[in-house]
Amino acid sequence: MILELQKRPFVRPLFIWIAGILLQAFFSYKLIVGVSLFLLCGLLIFYFKKEITYSRKWVWGMCFAVLLLALSVLVTEYAEKRLMMKNTTPNRMEQLALDTQQQLVKTFDRLDLNEREKSLLATLTFGYRQQMDFEVKQKFSLSGVSHILAVSGFHVAIVGSFISLLFGFLPVNGVGKWMKYIISLLLLWSFVWIAGLAASAIRAGFMYSLYLTGRTINRAGDSYNTLAAAAFCMLVYNPFYLFDVGFQLSFMAVWFILYLQPRFEKIIIVRNPLLRYPWNWLTVTLAAQTGTAFLCLYYFGYFSLVFLFTNPVITLVTTFLIPAGLLWALIPESFVHSYIAPVIKFLIDIMFWTVDSFSALPLASLSFPFDFISLVTCYVLLFLFILYNRKRRPPLLLSALLIAFLWLVYLIFLSNN
Repeated sequence: MILELQKRPFVRPLFIWIAGILLQAFFSYKLIVGVSLFLLCGLLIFYFKKEITYSRKWVWGMCFAVLLLALSVLVTEYAEKRLMMKNTTPNRMEQLALDTQQQLVKTFDRLDLNEREKSLLATLTFGYRQQMDFEVKQKFSLSGVSHILAVSGFHVAIVGSFISLLFGFLPVNGVGKWMKYIISLLLLWSFVWIAGLAASAIRAGFMYSLYLTGRTINRAGDSYNTLAAAAFCMLVYNPFYLFDVGFQLSFMAVWFILYLQPRFEKIIIVRNPLLRYPWNWLTVTLAAQTGTAFLCLYYFGYFSLVFLFTNPVITLVTTFLIPAGLLWALIPESFVHSYIAPVIKFLIDIMFWTVDSFSALPLASLSFPFDFISLVTCYVLLFLFILYNRKRRPPLLLSALLIAFLWLVYLIFLSNN
């Protein structure tokens, strides 16, 4: 475990920063900073008369951790005061992004679509959800594809691939490579900006930017470290992202995809390319739903049971629908629109047919009360089983079984009161 953390330098600062945010939420920031400074002075005084060599590098590590914890608390305190004093009206940049977004959404009025279909296209393409009906959101949630309605890594990956395809004519070496890199970053973050700078969109944009940077300079990156770096930078900018539902769902889904999807994929080795891609979609969906199931139960009160059937179809349709919507909105009206319009209409019809059909099934979702204690307990159990599967140590399994038993006792106690 220590070696794994050493290979990923952003993981440890991320955990310390999150600890500082949580401490500030429950205790006085003056108390935490005072205790941190006391510990720091104690460490320095204790080793003042000793020679601190490289073998005692953990001393400097402890000092750094204490300072980072105190800094996290102070930044969170400042962010809280700034949030309380903040004017509810958006700033100039946010207002410009909203105005641009609304202008682009208005281009969909020229399509032969009803209001429900136009609102879905605006949501998928630009994250504009103001006109979407609650009934449509409910059906997408019951079908297990509500994540499609929030601009996230999936949308950014589609847009990034679309940009790469558009500028594929540029040379892969020399000036052409750097031109493609700069243009891709500018267009990518323009999309994130127009999408409303949502937490999931920023996370995805940051990770994709690091991926593009690594590929441009011919450096292979570590996905876990990149994920930790994205989370750390976002929480430094705004510590209250930690309590955002989109932030939690997004990072939990990506972490479980990175860890579980390769293991799920090895359960059945599929060599046929026509079957390998659908199998890959299914394993990605299963990994993401495994990581977000408990959060969905806690925040929304239900969990979809038909997600394995709806996600492959909706994912395939969205892969073509987002570029089609972008082309319609960004390209001036011309003969190209006559070819794009029927494609958009056809794809939206497929999407609504799939969602309407599966959400109407009697057992489309599982619903029951799920409180915070159950949320924490289930994730502890999940991580204990993952560790046991990796380490094969009986104490881990026994701990999981004991926690599961105590949780069942807790549920029985709640049901009787």
